[in-house]
Amino acid sequence: MSPCLAVSGLVAGYERGNPIVRGASVTVEPGQIVTLIGPNGAGKSTCVRTIAGLVPIEAGRIELEGQDITAVPAHGRVATGLGFVPQSDNIFADLSIEENLQLGVPRGATRDGRARAEALLASLPEFRDGRARRAGGLSGGQRQVLAVARALMAAPTVLLLDEPTAGLSPRAVTELLRQCRQLADEGLGILMVEQNVRSAFTVSDQVVMLVQGAVAMAGTPAQLIADPRLAAYFLGARSPA
Repeated sequence: MSPCLAVSGLVAGYERGNPIVRGASVTVEPGQIVTLIGPNGAGKSTCVRTIAGLVPIEAGRIELEGQDITAVPAHGRVATGLGFVPQSDNIFADLSIEENLQLGVPRGATRDGRARAEALLASLPEFRDGRARRAGGLSGGQRQVLAVARALMAAPTVLLLDEPTAGLSPRAVTELLRQCRQLADEGLGILMVEQNVRSAFTVSDQVVMLVQGAVAMAGTPAQLIADPRLAAYFLGARSPA
């Protein structure tokens, strides 16, 4: 199966000549959840923000379904099939649920994205009859679900999630990750940054660990769990044996 997202040799940062991401490569196949993990400051969020078009690229290549989108601006990447949900400030609190969803519909969007979003919201009773409800009154978990649903309105083939479970209750974490797994099982490719490693491993197909902006480990969750370097990296070792 060909990857829906292929990132190779990515070098990027907020200041030219001072990269945060240093030669990272990652691929996502349709129906896969690939999770980026790593210690604080490893460049995980910068990596997905770069793929989303929000951080300048110094080197490397980003392909979406075989199309080179490295030089495509952020708004253009949505049209190519790339969705992005940032960690915070990802909904419009003063607007209703319905209005937030409508803002996620780009020109020429297909029904597929709307159907996915509708199915996601319909699975939660509090959204079924509350489309006029102000989004600012939602819980943290509900806000994240709404942010994901809005991204799905554009019918992406790949969805980027930057720490989607940050600040959520254990129950909300479980529910949100379950929804992500269901979306992947329906064919969506997901690249997710996650600090909640234990929970992320339960839904991920592949895991990529970044350390100081570079890929230090990659494999299935079982492979990384069995590797003693996993704990060593999180404990701060730079070159574990």
